[in-house]
Amino acid sequence: MFKEFDINNFNFTKYLFFTGKGGVGKTSVACATAVYLADKGKSVMLVSTDPASNLQDVFDTELDNKGVRIKDIPNLVVANFDPLKAAEEYRENVIAPYRGKLPQAIIDNMEEQLSGSCTVEIAAFNEFTNFITDKTVSDKFDNIIFDTAPTGHTIRMLQLPSAWSNFIKDNTHGASCLGQLAGLEDKKEMYKKAVRTLADNEKTTLILVARPDKSPLVEAERASNELKDLQIKNQLLIINGVLKGEDDKLSEGIFIKQEGALKNIPKGLNDLDIFTISLRPYNVTGIKNLRLFFNSDIVNISSDILKVKSLGKLNDVIEDLYKENKKVIFTMGKGGVGKTTIAATIALGLSKKGKKVHLTTTDPAAHLKLVLDQSCGITLSHIDEKEELKKYQEEVLSKARENMSEEDIEYIEEDLRSPCTQEIAVFRAFAEIVKKCEDEVVVIDTAPTGHTLLLLDSTQSYNKEIARSNGDIPDSVRELLPKLRDKDKTEVIIVTLPETTPVYESMRLKEDLDRAKINSKWWVINSSLYAANTTNIILKAKASHEIEWINKVNEISKGCFAVVEWKLEELKGNKLIDLL
Repeated sequence: MFKEFDINNFNFTKYLFFTGKGGVGKTSVACATAVYLADKGKSVMLVSTDPASNLQDVFDTELDNKGVRIKDIPNLVVANFDPLKAAEEYRENVIAPYRGKLPQAIIDNMEEQLSGSCTVEIAAFNEFTNFITDKTVSDKFDNIIFDTAPTGHTIRMLQLPSAWSNFIKDNTHGASCLGQLAGLEDKKEMYKKAVRTLADNEKTTLILVARPDKSPLVEAERASNELKDLQIKNQLLIINGVLKGEDDKLSEGIFIKQEGALKNIPKGLNDLDIFTISLRPYNVTGIKNLRLFFNSDIVNISSDILKVKSLGKLNDVIEDLYKENKKVIFTMGKGGVGKTTIAATIALGLSKKGKKVHLTTTDPAAHLKLVLDQSCGITLSHIDEKEELKKYQEEVLSKARENMSEEDIEYIEEDLRSPCTQEIAVFRAFAEIVKKCEDEVVVIDTAPTGHTLLLLDSTQSYNKEIARSNGDIPDSVRELLPKLRDKDKTEVIIVTLPETTPVYESMRLKEDLDRAKINSKWWVINSSLYAANTTNIILKAKASHEIEWINKVNEISKGCFAVVEWKLEELKGNKLIDLL
């Protein structure tokens, strides 16, 4: 259906940007491409701005943000930026002039506003912009490759005139997830040049990376459309990790599922050149494996040894929640890890133990599919994020139009497209659901992040945020954060996959929750090939490489984790009991 990616017949532009949902293998593809070009005699620089980057492990070399020449590949220089550290420096650059001049409470508020994911994106953009616009760097390398590209949201925001005005500096519009951009005003022209280079199809190719699965393909479509709206149309799609054959029940199920995802690829991707790369049954680390990546299906079994005697089951989590009499239970994790299914299974398990349970989700598809047996006594509800966001946006813009200029309105509209704003929009809906915990156990699929909760906990930000809409502060909202911080009542279950990026992203979620003083005891590793006991040689090799990440989660969670095996069918209703 699609062409196998043949790197030997690919036309490379000077700048290559790899982007995609966490865990799709964009770092592997970017690194293997860099090694290929360097081996062909090209002078190559590879730059990562991914917070979950494992480039040091991939090349088995200590890296810095200036660039290190790789010993066995003399034509390759690799730089590994830590965007979290860059965000800290950016945050301090913005806040430093106000220290000692403003009350500490306001300084704390500013720091929290600049702790969100959008600030990390801005800081990362600031870092790699230098490589795009610096003529010295450009002249030195034939190809400059970026592992992780800026999002359309970040680029749009940097193009807005009001993003560089005193409107932002004064921060009169409330709790912005974007923070203050005044600290970067001197780089405005450099950013314009960087964005122009991104859109130049003779200089730049933006490579979307996905897996043959619905969630990462939908994410790729969203990213592609955002960039197309900005006239960045020089895109192609690589679908990584395609299983080419099957010889046992599990491999047959995966093969059929992948075929279905590829057959129903989102319409927004159909106008792109689409390539596939076969599933590699090994971790793409070390120069040998990087050189083999585009040309070989070698099987490499990991020698890692599991550090626990037995793997915990989801039933262990449910039993603990039941004994501890938890009243509010959240499942949290990045998209595609299966947190909706885990939330439904926990709800069903508690209901079977006699608890009165209310299950709510923000996933429209899951809302339709999770039709649980009514005899279980489970109440189902659905928070429509799009509807809540639309309502919130209309309220904010209506108020803003009373006294703001069109330029400022344009910035407000962009701010309202940000991830943090969507969390804030559904905040009130979550608050109403949590209020029900006095009479029943409330299980909620997806929660506001620790950053969002802390932002709204700040008196100054919170009052401004409420003022952005209708000025009302419901009791349910006032009471929400204290309830979430009550470890006797609330538990957050972190759901992840046994892979590099999902585990690192989950670790950042845990840090967010710790900062917000919200209890999180249990982790659930979902869709494990290791736990499925496959006999397929490719999947068996892949499963052996999960051991490293199962051990990592065991360490982080202090042994409080469960592993759910990869399932062939999409479970729903009472079949969810099969996960226990």
